[in-house]
Amino acid sequence: MKKMLAFVLMAALVLTMVAGCSSTSTAKSGNSSNFKVGFIFLHDENSNYDKNFIDAATAACKNLNIPDENVIIKTNVSESNDCYEAAAEMVDMGCNLIFADSFGHESYILQAAQEYPNVQFSHATGVMAHTADLANFHDAFADIYMGRYLAGVAAGMKLNQMIADGQITEDQAKMGYVGAYPYEEVKSGYTSFYLGAKSQCPSVTMDVKFTNSWFDIAKEKEAAISLINDGCVIISQHADSEGAPKACEENGVPNVSYNVSTIDIAPNTALIASRINWVPYFEMIIKATMAGENYPTDYCATIAEGGVEVFGLNDKVAAPGTAEKIEEIKAKLISGEIHVYDCSTFTVGGETVTSYMANVDADEAYTPDTETVADGYIHESEYRSAPYFGLDIDGITLK
Repeated sequence: MKKMLAFVLMAALVLTMVAGCSSTSTAKSGNSSNFKVGFIFLHDENSNYDKNFIDAATAACKNLNIPDENVIIKTNVSESNDCYEAAAEMVDMGCNLIFADSFGHESYILQAAQEYPNVQFSHATGVMAHTADLANFHDAFADIYMGRYLAGVAAGMKLNQMIADGQITEDQAKMGYVGAYPYEEVKSGYTSFYLGAKSQCPSVTMDVKFTNSWFDIAKEKEAAISLINDGCVIISQHADSEGAPKACEENGVPNVSYNVSTIDIAPNTALIASRINWVPYFEMIIKATMAGENYPTDYCATIAEGGVEVFGLNDKVAAPGTAEKIEEIKAKLISGEIHVYDCSTFTVGGETVTSYMANVDADEAYTPDTETVADGYIHESEYRSAPYFGLDIDGITLK
């Protein structure tokens, strides 16, 4: 009888210990003082893209009173197994929530999420979460194509001013765009920028050069100079350094930047900038994880809620009335009166687009699986947060 009693007591003790271990490993953390969050960044503050994330992460954690020592930041983490190792190290350090910021990080973050189910993992620009079926794995993006469209409106108005002033003719209204890679995210960005400009300046054309790198100051500057030498009179970019804006300042060419305003380094040529505001998303996922609550598996922040911003309009460079026009168009984007990818505003091979099957449920073969044209326009970022627009429209030349 004594042996049986001892066995029962021992079993109860083991069950209590197991329950205790389970409760301490969960992502829930009741208050900010004992909550830990980890951030994995592809580059550091020298990259405009990563700086935008770093600033947002710092602001969100400060707003939520998370102690500095509980915010773990790792920079210059490559899109390799280094990302998985960084995530695993953050788990060992007690992080309840881990976020990574680059497209190529996703498979490694997914691996970590599979191995550590009691930690929440979020990833920007990813395409896997909505089909991965993991409660602790999330993707996020924003309707940045609307922000780029508005920046394009500013560029189109600047072209009109240059035409009216006799600086260029209508057929010389050519823009240049420095892109990192020919990915759908980049295509969506430069196409929306071009369509915004075309809505104001119908004769506009655009050349695009790719650097095949997210961050390379020399290559981005070289690409911008090449575009300028080819007759481009306004330059924009989806690449992460200040190489292109500096080339524009040196050559007196207006520049539309991404993620940061370049007025400080290009006071005579910086026109406007666009970016995703990540602060609301960071605050949402931290609050939810802290409370032990679910948050969206695949989240797309909207321009209406402040997830997309155009900022840094330089009155010294912008055409008169640009600020007012941007507010007018922004209101129409929010109301649905204007759609960025309205199929009546562009052609592909001279033909109007009536169907576009996108690879929404991402696979290695990029198999088209979802019809995205409805009501006369392409529904970007509605079936998945990350962009899937991949058409090469007329008026844009890839160099």
